[in-house]
Amino acid sequence: MAIYGGIEAGGTKFICAVGSNPADLHAIERIPTTTPAETIARTIAYFRRVSATEPLAAIGIASFGPVDPDPASPTFGYITSTPKPGWANVNLAGEISAGLKLPVAFDTDVNGAALAECRWGAAQGLDTFIYLTIGTGFGGGGLANGTPMHGLLHPEMGHIRIPHNWEEDPFPGTCPFHGDCLEGLAAGPAIEQRWGQRGETLPADHPAWDLEAHYLSLGLMNHILMLSPQRIILGGGVMAQSQLFPAVRQKVVEQLNGYISVPEILTDIDHYIVPPALGNRAGVLGAIALAQTTFG
Repeated sequence: MAIYGGIEAGGTKFICAVGSNPADLHAIERIPTTTPAETIARTIAYFRRVSATEPLAAIGIASFGPVDPDPASPTFGYITSTPKPGWANVNLAGEISAGLKLPVAFDTDVNGAALAECRWGAAQGLDTFIYLTIGTGFGGGGLANGTPMHGLLHPEMGHIRIPHNWEEDPFPGTCPFHGDCLEGLAAGPAIEQRWGQRGETLPADHPAWDLEAHYLSLGLMNHILMLSPQRIILGGGVMAQSQLFPAVRQKVVEQLNGYISVPEILTDIDHYIVPPALGNRAGVLGAIALAQTTFG
């Protein structure tokens, strides 16, 4: 079986690994995301080292964005208009490919994770579902009729506008582009800036989590009505708060108010809104799945 390299390119760290499936994922290394030059050089050095004893067929990159995932575009493989300092308009895929002399598959981190969950995890047997990651940012992707979601660019499910009651929550939002979009109100930095401490330090009964569940349920309601996903997978550091899942599920049912009258919503919501079965390996396994799908 061919061995592939995978890169989950995150705003905080690059997770690199080689393998072919969840049972064959090894040589995992985490590289801090510093400057593009330093981070890419360390990533190339890692794969040169591991490929000396284990030749690789291709590399898959599942990246933070926005990105250009269109192979026909002159900026294919670029990270584009990201607010992360220094990383806008970086030719990530091109530099990795040139440095390793290997073909590179490229997509968003959430589309990659969705592909991995479809192949090996919580979306097996489904062809239309979404994967959301709520952490430092708020990303969304998924598959539609068995194909990763693309179009004009790629989904930006965290930047939708949702109702914002300024009297109950006067926080203006953190998004540098849209202020109080879903990401600006519900991603990790919004929790930290609104309450003055990181989310993981807040107790489970803190009012932050009821507000978070409220905003997430509004976003999920929009996604359900627009995309009709067969399942919703919620990952990312914010969702490590286990009390969020039952609260979000209950509020989604309340928000829909019986309009979507299907068993998945009415009687089986616990199996409709779920965590990733692959846990924190979904992203790097998604990168490997991208390489397999493109070049396998």
